[in-house]
Amino acid sequence: QVQLVESGGGLVQAGASLRLSCTASGRNSTTVTMAWLRQAPGKEREFIAGMYLTKAAYYADSVKGRFTISRDNAKNTMDLQMNSLKPEDTAVYYCAAGNYGGVTTTLYHYLGQGTQVTVSS
Repeated sequence: QVQLVESGGGLVQAGASLRLSCTASGRNSTTVTMAWLRQAPGKEREFIAGMYLTKAAYYADSVKGRFTISRDNAKNTMDLQMNSLKPEDTAVYYCAAGNYGGVTTTLYHYLGQGTQVTVSS
């Protein structure tokens, strides 16, 4: 089992930056691939960024160049630095973990409670 807790969401204006953080704990928390997913109102949950234990990162096209994922394996933490935020980035952001990497959201069996990010125009 892996427990995930996010922090750092909020309300910002378009063009601003936010940093989300996630702390993982539990029996397998040091061996999983971690990722960030998000879900906007009325839309399906989508993958946005992921990082393997090796720290190889991969991103959805919608955030590439604006968002940066990082991970501290020693501390079991993961961050998402979000720059140049747009109103369409408004969503609940979830920290996620799974045994395998990829862009398919169902690969991630563990989810945090989510943190709201709202970007006003």
